[in-house]
Amino acid sequence: MAEIKDPENTILMELKDGTVTIELMPDIAPQHCARMKELARAGAYDNVIFHRVIEGFMAQTGDVQHGNTEKGFNPGRAGTGSSDLPDLKAEFSNIAHDRGTLGAARAQNPDSANSQFFINFADNHFLNRQYTVYGRVIAGMEHVDNIARGEPPAQPDRMISVKVAADAS
Repeated sequence: MAEIKDPENTILMELKDGTVTIELMPDIAPQHCARMKELARAGAYDNVIFHRVIEGFMAQTGDVQHGNTEKGFNPGRAGTGSSDLPDLKAEFSNIAHDRGTLGAARAQNPDSANSQFFINFADNHFLNRQYTVYGRVIAGMEHVDNIARGEPPAQPDRMISVKVAADAS
């Protein structure tokens, strides 16, 4: 277990194989970090599938509208939805898309990120300054590596629960 320096800006994501600990970067992307914490605290990410998982690239999840296996799950639309909250303005930075970093998924418009995000399996520097980086996995990356592959996977894995470490008991 990694040492949690700032529980208010640390996410605990429970996957089938164990806990993934993500350190958020509120000094780099304050709006994206606030959004993730807001959705986590609302339980919106719980039971949401990884709908796009590409070997050697990344695992994408966070479609709280169509990707929740407990409510509103639509396999044909998973990956096309967002949350009821407004889209976020891009918060591009000099932080590289290295293995284990968290990036904001979006449509063509740079200011269209909402609830979806991806975790990089590899250093994907071609994404630098095009997608907002707002966190990094500090423990449990081996659990991310075990997520079922596919677009979408035949048997998609899901985030069992997502919590802010400050709220976890």
